[in-house]
Amino acid sequence: MAAIGQAQGAPAAWVGKLLPSEKVNMGFIGMGGHGVNRNLRMFLRQSDARAVSVCDVYKSRSESAKKLVNSHYKSDGCSAVTDFRRVLDRKDIDGIMISTPDHWHVLLSVLALRAGKDVICEKPTLTIEEGRILTDTVKKHKKVFQTSTEDRSLACYLQMAQVIRNGLIGKIRKVEVELPTGNRFPTMKAVAPPKDLDWDMWIGPAPKIAYSPDRPEREHWRNCFDHSGGKLTDWGMHQLDTVQWALDRESSGPSEVHGVGTINEGSVYNTFMDYDINYRYDDGVHLHVKSGGTGMRFDGTDGWVSNSSFNRPMEASSKELVKWRPGKGDLKLRTCAGGEHRDFLDCVKSRELPYFPAETGHRCATVQHIGNISMLLKRKLKWDPKTETFAGDKEANEMRSRPMRAPWSLDA
Repeated sequence: MAAIGQAQGAPAAWVGKLLPSEKVNMGFIGMGGHGVNRNLRMFLRQSDARAVSVCDVYKSRSESAKKLVNSHYKSDGCSAVTDFRRVLDRKDIDGIMISTPDHWHVLLSVLALRAGKDVICEKPTLTIEEGRILTDTVKKHKKVFQTSTEDRSLACYLQMAQVIRNGLIGKIRKVEVELPTGNRFPTMKAVAPPKDLDWDMWIGPAPKIAYSPDRPEREHWRNCFDHSGGKLTDWGMHQLDTVQWALDRESSGPSEVHGVGTINEGSVYNTFMDYDINYRYDDGVHLHVKSGGTGMRFDGTDGWVSNSSFNRPMEASSKELVKWRPGKGDLKLRTCAGGEHRDFLDCVKSRELPYFPAETGHRCATVQHIGNISMLLKRKLKWDPKTETFAGDKEANEMRSRPMRAPWSLDA
């Protein structure tokens, strides 16, 4: 891929961008089910993207993904590796798609950004501090970063956010959000890892543990605080992004949180199974998050909007709100009908911000992180979105970060 500024006769307005016809060479890290069936396949559909390398700590997964890519292109141009550093070292790769467990998200993203790559990465961050480091790294290196979720391209959530941001239901008083309940899995015994798995690399910056198939192979790692934040951070990045978007809090967040929840005591799956969390924003908006479903509702002084479950059509207090679309003079929110992968490629070429940039993703994840911290400490907490600290609470502030296992580090 060649920069436009180097192309003969390039218009001055396009210097530093890419020609619309140019292909973006992509490397893929994490070839599990979602990494292949969602992310890799979506990029294979884009005529201006080219998958040139796939990587997974399971050799069998990387080889399988390689066969898929080469079959799609009817060539042998895609390489398969098990060490992500071999992908980041390649000068011909422009963008990186990261589809790993959560504990790798920020570290891989930061290393890719430092290597000069644009990045699209699955959500969420693992900690508040990691999210801030990621956001600052994106700004420092002036790279494109997309938090990978589809919600901002879905009509129901766009409609909700635009109705609210245009003031059509008045001042928002309360928001109700349901997220899925966690699963209570039995703990499996430690056994020898499969021969094609680099188990130490799978663990990476997380605490050292013995291998058992329930974590990596069945993706139950989402239920372990070593690797994730449970259903709250997994599904919260979907539903609570719409809340932040609709409330115009994409660079801020709530100022108070108080949550209670249930942990499956005695299990390695130690994230919250059930939860009931109350947040309050500085302007008095009350956000209530509980386990049990995937719907949401906004109540305003002049009406309400809602949907019953994930990606279901918007319902409202009047038929006019359901039919309403922004016209001349109305606020139209940033979206991309083609989804997060299409939006990422467009922004790699234009150098504009994607629809779910690093700062917005970090602020959304922070809403869930402070909820988890409140539940773990079993008390109400005051949160300052400007300083990203808990007011007068040393114990809570220490939980904004976690140590990384050597030799992994976010230090430059």
